[in-house]
Amino acid sequence: MGKGRLEAFSDGVIAIIITIMVLELKVPHGTNLAALEPLWPVFFSYVLSFIYVGIYWNNHHHLIHTVSHVSGGALWGNLHLLFWLSLLPFVTGWVGENHFAALPLACYGLVLFMCSVAYFILASCLASNNAELKQALGKDRKGKLSTLLYALGVALSFIQPWAGFAIYVGVAMLWFIPDRRFERR
Repeated sequence: MGKGRLEAFSDGVIAIIITIMVLELKVPHGTNLAALEPLWPVFFSYVLSFIYVGIYWNNHHHLIHTVSHVSGGALWGNLHLLFWLSLLPFVTGWVGENHFAALPLACYGLVLFMCSVAYFILASCLASNNAELKQALGKDRKGKLSTLLYALGVALSFIQPWAGFAIYVGVAMLWFIPDRRFERR
């Protein structure tokens, strides 16, 4: 199968995910800056999740751009990734509404961890039929490190929530610059 349908479907789902997240932002009932103060956790969790969705969208684009053929396994791998990404609006809202409490933050990290695992599976499915992608991915140290850091963030979220949150922000910063492995190709 060609890659066009997979890319178009994924772009549509990702656009819906972003739309759902922004619709969860509630308008304050006041006209001064003090009215915004209770909304900062919700807004901050939205910004981080928006960045994550953007990172996945950007890297997904590079991944799909590198291949010419998509197997059935890659289709399922892509759906697996989209499933976990689709949970981001829920955990984002939960984290923000509960001011970064331990359990919501750990669940947020678990969803990020699973997104990372799903992306790895998708990349592996695509690389199995594409030597250029396999070479571009290499050992994927950055991807494996991210997955490990998410797991650490989940554990730390129960002990010290802000430490877990700092790890999630750190991984986002690690990926904020587009993956150069694909840019060179």
